[in-house]
Amino acid sequence: MSSSRVLVLNSGSSSVKYQLLDMRDSSRLAVGLVERIGEETSRLKHTPLASGGESREWTGAIADHEAALKAVATELAKDGLGLDSPELAAIGHRVVHGGKHFTEPTVIDDAVLAEIERLIPVAPLHNPANLTGIRTATALRPDLPQVAVFDTAFHTTMPESAARYAIDVETADAHRIRRYGFHGTSHAYVSRATAQLLGKAPEDVNVIVLHLGNGASASAVRGGKCVDTSMGLTPLEGLVMGTRSGDMDPAVIFHLARVGGMSIEEIDTLLNKKSGLIGLCGDNDMREIRRRIDEGDERAQLAFDIYIHRLKKYIGAYYAVLGRVDAIAFTAGVGENAAPVREAAVAGLEQLGLAVDAELNAVRGDEPRLISAAGARVAVAVVPTDEELEIATQTYALVGKGNA
Repeated sequence: MSSSRVLVLNSGSSSVKYQLLDMRDSSRLAVGLVERIGEETSRLKHTPLASGGESREWTGAIADHEAALKAVATELAKDGLGLDSPELAAIGHRVVHGGKHFTEPTVIDDAVLAEIERLIPVAPLHNPANLTGIRTATALRPDLPQVAVFDTAFHTTMPESAARYAIDVETADAHRIRRYGFHGTSHAYVSRATAQLLGKAPEDVNVIVLHLGNGASASAVRGGKCVDTSMGLTPLEGLVMGTRSGDMDPAVIFHLARVGGMSIEEIDTLLNKKSGLIGLCGDNDMREIRRRIDEGDERAQLAFDIYIHRLKKYIGAYYAVLGRVDAIAFTAGVGENAAPVREAAVAGLEQLGLAVDAELNAVRGDEPRLISAAGARVAVAVVPTDEELEIATQTYALVGKGNA
């Protein structure tokens, strides 16, 4: 019997997202989410797609990630898709931070676990949860290959001129301070899918990818390789986001400490959780912000204008970095669904060959599509991201083909 299935796990601090895929045709057999792990009101939602069955929900106490994954295994088994199946080739794990060391998907062993743990200081919110998911899955199926797919890996092709900060080299190296970038699996998938949409090979296409969700990042991709990205040492740098400030004068931190009397922890919370759109207007949902704008809300309008101003600056900057741009691709929750954001982001950039067709931009859909105006020199695309498929594809390419 062939082993063609990959289980993808995305373990957060209090949640586990999962998908089971059959890599023979990249079809989804089941998807689900466990949330509020560690609380009395934990919730598991499971949808068996292979059988076309209805979603099942369960609410109650799930004490920890081990209990969560056991609950997931139970739900999968109900559909004949259990973790003990010989058809399961591997488990692919999303790991947020791989530093400079991990440039591609990696089979997990003790040395890999130790390095992921060593990177916790630069990813204190994410890597511990990722490690918990890996260790729990390994305990459940110790015989099965466990593969780490790193958010940072796609960006390791950045040249030093883009990756280094202009600070003392010895200090930077001692504390591993450099620009790593994030959302890498999304940028990899979308840049490749954009080339396919244009009918070209990835190595022949230069793309600016705009991953716009609650977290947001941009990347400049030349011939299938990232040469610059907006996030840095952490996901705080770059674009204006739902709750994060993005780019800012570092001296603001000193000012808040010296003049505002704020602690480092308070400033960290301010910049990561109380800034961006929610800090500017009290909402981080672009749909709500647009509704408020339609009602004449000036704070919402200003927040939108700041968001677009920063976005447009990055488009221009990455156009300069690449020299030639074949396409700009919008993806993730806002990028895929907020037509006004796409329109505003390229408005006024006609001299750069960018223009959006209003009718095409207004169409909603789940497939990659072009929204460029007729005759525009640069393609503008909406490309739904699929990070789980990318993780499964990379995992299976590494360990699964010998089992197929």
